[in-house]
Amino acid sequence: MSYRVAMDIGGTFTDVVCYDERTGAVTASKAPTTPGDLADGVFAALGRVVGDLSEISFFVHGTTQGLNALLERKGSRVLVLASAGGRDVYRIARGNRDRMFDLRYRKPEPLVPRRHVMEAGGRLDYRGRELVPLDEDAVRDAARRARDERFDAVAVCLLFSYVNPEHEVRAGRILREELGDDVQVVLSHEVAREWREYERTSSSVLEAYTGPVVRHYLAGIERRFAERGLRVPVHVMQSSGGLVNASYAMRRPLQTLLSGPVGGTMGGVAAARLLGRENAICIDMGGTSFDVSLVVDGRPDVNAEARIEGHPVLMPIVNLHTIGAGGGSIACTEAGALRVGPQSAGAVPGPACYGRGGTQPTVTDANVALGRVDPSWFAGGLLTLDAEAAGAAVADLAGELRLDPLQLAEGVCAVANAKMAQAIRTLTVEHGLEPRDFALVAFGGAGPMHAAFIAQELGISEVVVPRFPGAFSAWGMLEADVRRDLTDPYFRPQEVLDGGDMSQRLVSLEREALAALDAQGVPEDRRRVEHAVDMRYEGQDYTLTIPLRDATEPAQAGFLECIAARYAEAHTSRYGHATPEAPVEFVMLRSTGFGSFPRAAAPEAGAAGPQEVGVRDVIFDGEVHRTPVLRRAGLSGELEGPAIVVEETATTVIPPGCLASVDGNGFLIVKVDK
Repeated sequence: MSYRVAMDIGGTFTDVVCYDERTGAVTASKAPTTPGDLADGVFAALGRVVGDLSEISFFVHGTTQGLNALLERKGSRVLVLASAGGRDVYRIARGNRDRMFDLRYRKPEPLVPRRHVMEAGGRLDYRGRELVPLDEDAVRDAARRARDERFDAVAVCLLFSYVNPEHEVRAGRILREELGDDVQVVLSHEVAREWREYERTSSSVLEAYTGPVVRHYLAGIERRFAERGLRVPVHVMQSSGGLVNASYAMRRPLQTLLSGPVGGTMGGVAAARLLGRENAICIDMGGTSFDVSLVVDGRPDVNAEARIEGHPVLMPIVNLHTIGAGGGSIACTEAGALRVGPQSAGAVPGPACYGRGGTQPTVTDANVALGRVDPSWFAGGLLTLDAEAAGAAVADLAGELRLDPLQLAEGVCAVANAKMAQAIRTLTVEHGLEPRDFALVAFGGAGPMHAAFIAQELGISEVVVPRFPGAFSAWGMLEADVRRDLTDPYFRPQEVLDGGDMSQRLVSLEREALAALDAQGVPEDRRRVEHAVDMRYEGQDYTLTIPLRDATEPAQAGFLECIAARYAEAHTSRYGHATPEAPVEFVMLRSTGFGSFPRAAAPEAGAAGPQEVGVRDVIFDGEVHRTPVLRRAGLSGELEGPAIVVEETATTVIPPGCLASVDGNGFLIVKVDK
């Protein structure tokens, strides 16, 4: 067995990358996603890169099954079991408004209605000491209701279980005894052993809501693999940027919520390392969505918590901003003006140019009308586009707006580019970061087509297009480590801090993390653990996560002064100010175990061959430019825009005034004319 395979299942295409460990060769391809049964698309894509599935030594993929269930509100039917008196914690949520000046703002609708929340007596105090024993009869009542009313999952969210999980563990044991494997049981301390009752309850409800869908999908993939003789473990990308095997993902399905898009971020980390860059903006434009993430100081930008569709989630998650802007985004009129997205034509029927029955104009149709796509070699020849259908769809909308069709096509692309540039500002400018200090790493099937225009709008001087950009998220999964994140609540003001005790707690977490990596099959010499502590100034509500050198650092002399200074520096970087003289307090200990696999080589440019395959009339800024169409394979030297570069998985558009070249890693570097 010698093939390491990664796969990214998107809304339109399923992308696959195969790394041959014997030769170092990297191949990529794609197949149409099959919404009815995703496994069909998976095996169709595998068949394009691997002849004999038994040759596969490692397989990882990203899945959006849980995220799609949440976005479409097609998740599981969930019953919540809360502490007596805490029935409305989930419904009340928080009183703050996310959009202060939006008069139409409404809180996100809860995933579980109030009538599906039950209470169980029993109470712990804030230190985890039992005040009232658990009411086991109430737990059994919940089990009977879950069985009788055919709930798919039960989320148990009891007060102060993050300090002492004894009551939740007992409740979970009773529920599993009564319900067996037919109903998923989710315990909040296993999902997020962190303070803040509403956020922990929300995380548990999300796992219960999306979990059965993810478990069913992963079990089906493993079964289909076994039927075809593939015996290697199925690995899944986590939202944190790390990998886990499918058996763990089925136990903790919430960790996979953003597993598809995060692969591109990890590819961006690897690309930044190869390029010698510290900072990069990663943009992934596919058929349905546009995802933005950051690489800062050579590491993925990971938060300890996030909000997904308005629902708070307590888990390490790559800071990812997604909008509905992809190649399949539909252009339409709204109040007499042009609107692009968020509605998408998807895989079926797809853009009009796909010839599958779509009639509404999309971003891809606009690019075809402008001549920026080679219709005869789209997706490496996987599809032959219908340019006439694209032109007709654009012309129909142009007639509604009384515009020239080509003028409208440029307008569609300009609106999409403006939306994508604003999405990038959300992660950079709004957090005090200057986009011009970053390189723009563009991938996804449509990312390289729009990257130079987005860079021009943001003042970014350099665009990096990796080899196989349409399958770059899949390649990034081959670069990721196995990852396990552990937490331990640790509320201590600085005046009572015992550094030795903190160090002992971290050492205990480190042992647990190493054992988890061992269970994932990571060799001992490929394991490492990193530690951090959540801190805040006394009186603050929220925290910042401050890295530690190792588990023994808190026991060393001068630790408090050192960590307080480190916190002040992080506070200044995040908020623009600090109060070094103010006392600090510690809230949470975090330990993260990493297990590394051998890295896949960067995809090379390919064998030299004829570069120019034709010349096309392409529209830029309302003017027609005779533009060469070049194959990416074998491209060398400098290339002056305008030019269209085509390859198996994407098309790169180099506008007039830009200069492109291929570096030693096979990356296409575009210097942007601002």
